Amino acid sequence: MKVRADILRIYQSLHTWTGITAGLLLFIGFYAGSLTMFKAELQQWIAPPAVAIPQVQQTALPSADWQVLLDKALATYPTELAKGFDIDLTSRSPVLSWYSQGSARDLHMDNKIIALRLDQQGAIAVSENYENKFADLIDYLHRSAGIGGEIGHDQAGVYLLGIAAVAYFLALVSGIVVLLPTLLKSFFALRKDKGASRFWLDSHNLVGVASLPFHFIIAWTVVGFAFHDLIYDGLSVFYGEQPVFQRPAANSQTYDLENLPALEQHLAAASQYSPSHKPVKLSFMRLNNTAPVAIIQMINPDGMVRGPEADYLFMQPYTLDILPFSFSTQDGASYSKFVMGLFALHYGTFAGDFGRWGYFVMGLLGAFLFYSGNLLWLHKRMKKQGGPSRSCTLMAALTIGVCLGSMLAVALTMLLGKLLLPVLDNANYAYLYCYYISFFACICYSFWRGAALAAWHGLLGLSYCCAALPLATLYLQWYRADWYSTAATAAVDLMALLFAAVFFYAARRCKKRMLNSESSSVWSLQPEKLQCSTSDI
Repeated sequence: MKVRADILRIYQSLHTWTGITAGLLLFIGFYAGSLTMFKAELQQWIAPPAVAIPQVQQTALPSADWQVLLDKALATYPTELAKGFDIDLTSRSPVLSWYSQGSARDLHMDNKIIALRLDQQGAIAVSENYENKFADLIDYLHRSAGIGGEIGHDQAGVYLLGIAAVAYFLALVSGIVVLLPTLLKSFFALRKDKGASRFWLDSHNLVGVASLPFHFIIAWTVVGFAFHDLIYDGLSVFYGEQPVFQRPAANSQTYDLENLPALEQHLAAASQYSPSHKPVKLSFMRLNNTAPVAIIQMINPDGMVRGPEADYLFMQPYTLDILPFSFSTQDGASYSKFVMGLFALHYGTFAGDFGRWGYFVMGLLGAFLFYSGNLLWLHKRMKKQGGPSRSCTLMAALTIGVCLGSMLAVALTMLLGKLLLPVLDNANYAYLYCYYISFFACICYSFWRGAALAAWHGLLGLSYCCAALPLATLYLQWYRADWYSTAATAAVDLMALLFAAVFFYAARRCKKRMLNSESSSVWSLQPEKLQCSTSDI
């Protein structure tokens, strides 16, 4: 297909500058987003579950032991439970919990949770601990790229990533236009014999085109998630005084905890609503209010779910009526199914574990796409100017500092967080300080010593940190015999060893590039090659 040269130049410029301006933010979002595909496993790895208190004798009914615990808790803590509590049906023994400080919303560092269990004599055992928020920190990086501050009721970084997603969409479209004349000829070509730059360009194009549907999905959904409030506010122009969403009628009746139906009835109502789903967690709220609600998390391994891990069923806990905003399995619920589809497409929860692994790999490849795009821009700019200008040197240092710095900061946070867990009551602040200090230290080091040395040292640091993660697991099991590993935590350690090998190989290649780079490159270590010219753009 032929495209006019002037049109190609316009789209090439659009592709370059939209990618450069948004690429570093999106790198953090994609890298952290790939990790959130295994958010539960990472949380279990860094804060291993303790060996549970031996539970009372199991009965034929799965919810029976939880009901025994609930009945005793209602008799002992009626005031606390009336405000709200959670029941996790996936735990090894019955456990009922609620927040004694903080709430489940937002990234609070000082949340405290009271957990009730049954001991061997069937009496209630009480424990109170700070909620570990490591996995939520990774999710925070994914949603906001780690940018603090708030605009309205959401993080400022969410809106910035929404703007970056618009630029990201333009970069995708313009990149396809630029590739159209040679798409069929060079799509699967990886020409290593024509130099490193050509190989990076072929890899960049192959990854971008092969995963194009995935990238379009992410771009559209990020824009929707970031600006949904503005979209709904804009709809008020068409709806006028009519509400956009139909809300349930106000209720003046109050309820009493003594009339709360048994867990068996809640689970039966949930299963009747969707037989293909399995309830895994129940959250009760406002039980002594006029608007009580039970939120039931339900999984469907063979089907699509709306959230990152589960669908959400909203139920009136006393009448067992299904409330609005529940996931829909009914015919004709077009809007609900459309929104459910958007969530599923973004979270990759439409194909079970296969979908999670697929999104994990494509998320990492997406991060590679932005990183390689910056490297290609640097090479082209240096070639055009005959040497490394100030803009090239600064952009190279920023690219290495942000990309490798964000990955190294996460690895260091995992390592330090797990080692400090036994000696800290609240490790959440340690996570925050470790991540941000490591991240900005990597950026400063990159500007101080140059991109070449920072890239080599950063990759070596990543390799050593990843290799140390399984050792931290062994140390923790020796230090605390009552903590145990699971298949999920063992998988995290195995993946850490794999990444350690990959980063070590990349570090060796990086060192070879440093020693053999031409003088017109920011990747050389020779003193005369580190000096910038005064020309800039």
